[in-house]
Amino acid sequence: MNRSLGGLLSVFLPLSFLTIGGGQAILAEVQRQVVGVHHWMSREEFLQIFAISRMAPGPGSLFITLIGWHVAGVAGAVAATVAIFGPTALLTYVIAGFWSRYENAPWQKALEAGLKPVAAGMILASVYVLITSLSGAPWTQAIALIATATLVASRIHPIMVLSGGALCFLAAHMLFGV
Repeated sequence: MNRSLGGLLSVFLPLSFLTIGGGQAILAEVQRQVVGVHHWMSREEFLQIFAISRMAPGPGSLFITLIGWHVAGVAGAVAATVAIFGPTALLTYVIAGFWSRYENAPWQKALEAGLKPVAAGMILASVYVLITSLSGAPWTQAIALIATATLVASRIHPIMVLSGGALCFLAAHMLFGV
């Protein structure tokens, strides 16, 4: 096995167990590993791959497949995908039977309550990574922050927030030529 496939496996196998709250929960650590530690891509390339994955239907961890493809082609895409989904799928299968046997047990409720803030914190760290990765004028970060706050604080449909952000971008481009 070549070094890039081994590197992909060494990064994504352990991260698979941290996907509490979905694939977005590990985004900050994936960005740190892919951009900062292994230098497989730049911050801008990472952001582009993430944006492409969000436009495609499928699981939130699809960006891992695209990173694997970027690093080592088709073999990298397969290795990264198996590394991120395989261990979690196996763990879920094993735990599901155990979990259903002890439904509504006090320890189970406590564990669920304890994992919610962990997942929320990991997702907020991911938002921070995405916003700080935005290049260009500071207003792009402001639009992203306002959109995030709007989504968190209201029940406005995400398509409306996305449309509003696009309109803000177009207005800034037309007014300031940015």
